[in-house]
Amino acid sequence: MPEPVSNKERQYAIRSRRPSVLLIYTGGTIGMVRNEETGALESFNFDRLLEQVPELRRFDYRISTYTFTPPIDSSDMSLDHWEKLVRIIDFNYNYFDGFVILHGTDTMSYTASALSFMLENLGKPVILTGSQLPIGMLRTDGKENLITAIEIAAARRDDGSPMVPEVCIYFKDKLLRGNRTTKIYADRFNAFRSFNFPPLATVGINIEYHEDLIRRPDPGKPFKAHTLVDPNVVVLTLFPGIQQSLVHSVLHIPGLRAVVLRTFGAGNAPRLSWFADELREAAERGILFVNITQCQAGSVQMGLYETSLPLIQAGVVSGYDCTPECAITKLMFLIGHKLPIEELRLRMNSNLRGEITR
Repeated sequence: MPEPVSNKERQYAIRSRRPSVLLIYTGGTIGMVRNEETGALESFNFDRLLEQVPELRRFDYRISTYTFTPPIDSSDMSLDHWEKLVRIIDFNYNYFDGFVILHGTDTMSYTASALSFMLENLGKPVILTGSQLPIGMLRTDGKENLITAIEIAAARRDDGSPMVPEVCIYFKDKLLRGNRTTKIYADRFNAFRSFNFPPLATVGINIEYHEDLIRRPDPGKPFKAHTLVDPNVVVLTLFPGIQQSLVHSVLHIPGLRAVVLRTFGAGNAPRLSWFADELREAAERGILFVNITQCQAGSVQMGLYETSLPLIQAGVVSGYDCTPECAITKLMFLIGHKLPIEELRLRMNSNLRGEITR
């Protein structure tokens, strides 16, 4: 069981009237400083966070930290790391008002999407953030991202409830629902975009929360942390000239449970008899297909064009306006619970965490 903070710290957090935030550093650019002797970038000890970001002293918050040892590059993020994050949050859920996860940008949207499903009926903020420049550099975007993410994690409504009890990404003056995000830039500060859902908050001189968009937990149900996920999911992107041998080999990967089909436009696929046959044969073996568009914005509308009819006939499920990151992690989450195929189809068609528009 992860114990990122001591019992003494947890008890202090309970007794203190100050907002309390647990800051979890997984790795990534934000946690780098330049070694004065070698000039190389290296991770710094987040227990000494206030030395790097003294502005945090101006918050009247209780901030505790936990660092992955060793820190990981986000390209190495795995299902085991997601489970570790869930266990840390679950273990400390009653001791902190909010959680901030510092994470590399490359797979941040995958982690945010996965956590949105793994943290059921979440009643506290879980804010992921990071930076494009190391926090120790003069022009870093990391300080503003970190400071604002912590402020959002501690924010309360007038009735004392958390302002944003969701898994979100905060980056460059926008708070986005985590399972709606995609990284679009490798070299700009506004690295993330939510094409099919507006920001939950916009940040300028003030933080403007769009409360009508923010999801709230069901007060009649408890918070529940899940650690069951199954990696037997694959993404198949269609393209002109795609060959049967490629599709056949993908659909016969040992242990395969589900396929995210990235189709054209509003959910269209080539009208090739062999393609429909491959899908039907795989579906008969219990493989679930979810249809999402290759377009950055917009939604799948199966049946709108004749070219999507073979997919319907093969039992392909619509992913609506789901992002690739969300479709993959949602399938991993649902398959991990070993649900029967019809239940999987129903839940993939359902809006579980605000991830699709229906």
